[in-house]
Amino acid sequence: MKVAFVLYDRMTALDFVGVYDPVTRLQTMHFRPDLRCDLCALTSTVMDDRELEMSATVVGEPLHGYDLLIVPGGYGTRRLQKSERFIAWLKTAEKVPLKASVCSGALLLGACGWLRGRRATTHAGALTELAAYCSQVVSERVVDEGEVITAGGVTAAIDLGLHLVRRLAGAAAAQQIARQMEYPAALA
Repeated sequence: MKVAFVLYDRMTALDFVGVYDPVTRLQTMHFRPDLRCDLCALTSTVMDDRELEMSATVVGEPLHGYDLLIVPGGYGTRRLQKSERFIAWLKTAEKVPLKASVCSGALLLGACGWLRGRRATTHAGALTELAAYCSQVVSERVVDEGEVITAGGVTAAIDLGLHLVRRLAGAAAAQQIARQMEYPAALA
């Protein structure tokens, strides 16, 4: 299973790391030993909204060969949702069977047209903006619409990560990973 984590300038690091931690534990805890993750970006390095620099492992390559695409949110989404170059690159993931976002990353999924006719959520500060892209905006931690999953504000990244673990490896794996992370099992 191949996972693409999308990185870009002015993203929120916790949106990325909150999902990355539980999802990568699928491999390190041997629930999905076939799991492989790439950090995908249009540039070799990106800087989050607080000047934390991260390096991409895959730069500028099409995103069509993945099983799961994960898009974090952050201030950069406001500009990127209108960037023809970025959206064209993101749309190379059209055939990826499962797409997920955290926080305002939903705006990027929406700009690609992937939220059309679906319910979706995002950070409370972007709910109004999200309405242009989906059929119904909801204030929930995680909204699973089958092929597309959106999560609310920053800390919902961990909830999304555990939700993805549940989808990919079952409830028992999600509970075991939540316990390992010392995250309340009731949320797994």
